[in-house]
Amino acid sequence: MATDLDATDRRILGVLQKDGRITNADLSERVNLSPSACHRRVQLLEEAGYIDGYVALLNTRRMGKPTTVFVEITLQSQAEDLLDAFEREVAKVPDILECHLMAGTADYLIKIMAEDTEDFARIHRQHLSRLPGVRQMQSSFALRTVVKTTAIAV
Repeated sequence: MATDLDATDRRILGVLQKDGRITNADLSERVNLSPSACHRRVQLLEEAGYIDGYVALLNTRRMGKPTTVFVEITLQSQAEDLLDAFEREVAKVPDILECHLMAGTADYLIKIMAEDTEDFARIHRQHLSRLPGVRQMQSSFALRTVVKTTAIAV
């Protein structure tokens, strides 16, 4: 659990969240540890599951996908087999970045990055409209991103 983390572990995780490509030498300097002690700590954090992996975050505009769309989906029922079927199929849609089972008015909230409204219409037609058990869909287009981070508070 996060309570097992000491202040040094938290500093390491904070730095790695902002710069996953930092060298061990630079990281050890930033968190005030020797390089070998820092490397051991990072390995332990990885083994303990605090670090899921390392990725490159792509610029959505440069990749031609500047349009963020949030789709709320309500299913016909909450039957377990329908939820399982929906989740299996939604995981196969390459344009979906996130899908969350929700409490509230919608059953699922999906985040999609698209080229534009036409591209979203294609995604809707080819993928979303074919998902099993969908009773209702509500799509919202983000006008501007105010806050965007992948870093959680440590």
